[in-house]
Amino acid sequence: MEGAFLNSGASVDKGENARLSSFIGAIAIADMVKTTLGPKGMDKILQRVSEGDQSVSVTNDGATILRSIMLDNAAAKVLVDIARVQDDEVGDGTTSVAVFCGELLREAEKLVNERIHPQTIAAGWRIARNIAKKALEESAVDNSSDEKLFRMDLLRIAKTTLSSKLLTHEKEYFANLAVDAVMRLKGSSNLDHIQILKKPGGQLKDSYLEDGFLLDKQIGVGQPKRIEKAKILIANTSMDTDKIKIYGSRVKVDSMSKVAEIEEAEKDKMRQKCEKIIAHGANVFINRQLIYNLPESIFAERGIMAIEHADFDGVERLAAVTGGEVASTFDHPELVTLGECDVVEEIMIGEDKVIRLGGCKSGEACTIVLRGASSHLLDEAERSLHDALCVLQATVKEPRRIFGGGCSEIFMAQAIDREVENTPGKKAIAMAAFATALRQMPAIIADNGGYDSAELVTQLRAKHAAGGSTWGLDMYEGKIADMIDLGVMESFKSKYQVLMSASEAAEMILRVDDIIKCAPRQRNEGY
Repeated sequence: MEGAFLNSGASVDKGENARLSSFIGAIAIADMVKTTLGPKGMDKILQRVSEGDQSVSVTNDGATILRSIMLDNAAAKVLVDIARVQDDEVGDGTTSVAVFCGELLREAEKLVNERIHPQTIAAGWRIARNIAKKALEESAVDNSSDEKLFRMDLLRIAKTTLSSKLLTHEKEYFANLAVDAVMRLKGSSNLDHIQILKKPGGQLKDSYLEDGFLLDKQIGVGQPKRIEKAKILIANTSMDTDKIKIYGSRVKVDSMSKVAEIEEAEKDKMRQKCEKIIAHGANVFINRQLIYNLPESIFAERGIMAIEHADFDGVERLAAVTGGEVASTFDHPELVTLGECDVVEEIMIGEDKVIRLGGCKSGEACTIVLRGASSHLLDEAERSLHDALCVLQATVKEPRRIFGGGCSEIFMAQAIDREVENTPGKKAIAMAAFATALRQMPAIIADNGGYDSAELVTQLRAKHAAGGSTWGLDMYEGKIADMIDLGVMESFKSKYQVLMSASEAAEMILRVDDIIKCAPRQRNEGY
């Protein structure tokens, strides 16, 4: 019917076709990342196929995988969006949120086939979500008042996060690195103060936490290699020889001496600019752009350390950690705030020279130096460590923690099952489906480890029914165990975000009954 009123090229999928298309797209995306879930999850190779970029990356990070694939299905794009939001909000749980949403839609598809209306399913899910949220809050524990206990919780959360990543074999070492780095922030939420520097060579265990800020750049020729009590001027200005920059202009001269005079005038202009910079009283000058030979020699004569081509992220982060400002003009030294640190020196990492800024004004600043055999390994190690840092940062802000290993999902599912018995009508069927989707999470984790998921999940349900509410899956032994003994803990914020985001996204996809694809407006000839 609508076809009569739509432009040619537009299309409408209605009713069952639209819903089926949404379900299939979302479930396919969830199934694609499902095998990466848990400590025994597999990795994916992402290969770019554009002419200019044939690079390869190996990862099991859900957000990275979903961000890399091109999609045409609207519901699949919703799953990619919730994974991206999870990555931005918490840093971990990106695979879990996509898989849980897919499992909810798989259960919804069965209910729709049984002629239960999508609005009834959505209403039942909302009741189940509130029960699950309440159960999750009941199981959460807050140890933030005891510094020693809280640090132990952070270590266990970091180890749990890293156990599903590339760094799992060195998780004890990297968990300590991540916790030390986050504790230095003293409650600040600015992860810019933690820099991750990747240097190929050595092995992962050679990585370390450097007190201070490392800049992967070179000091100018003939300039001091170490300066104590540094006053740092951070700038974003051109330091090439000032040429006549009026495009299309011509200068006619009648002798070579006149050409020399023009060149000398350009050099004088640069000398004046250098004198203005020196007048600020800084003994270290860090510029985002290039510094040419003339200004470099002027700074060397005055004993000033000059560092060129610090990229924009580096300059912004430097300004934050040294307490300085990025300057572009130098006419008013009294208005420019200089950065400060105890020492600026050149050090060696492997065979590379880097510049270390120690004792920065912002005491939280630190750099994690990652070592590894290849660039692919270092990229994945950086993603793994970044996830751990983000989760720890979220836990510092919301200090409650819960038990992992499928423990929380079974606990929430049992709370919903108890309420199903007291709920009349078809909503109860939708609530039971929500509980089934929750129980699928530990089942998938067990399947990925090559274990009998049906056996383990039924054992876990029986143990929870008998009062063992802290029991979950031991993925190294292939049995159920007490999560308190294993120290498997997760951030409350991460699990809460997974529960809310996945259920709301699944409900949104479930309520779709039409998919309208609009044709692009055609340009007229001659435009």
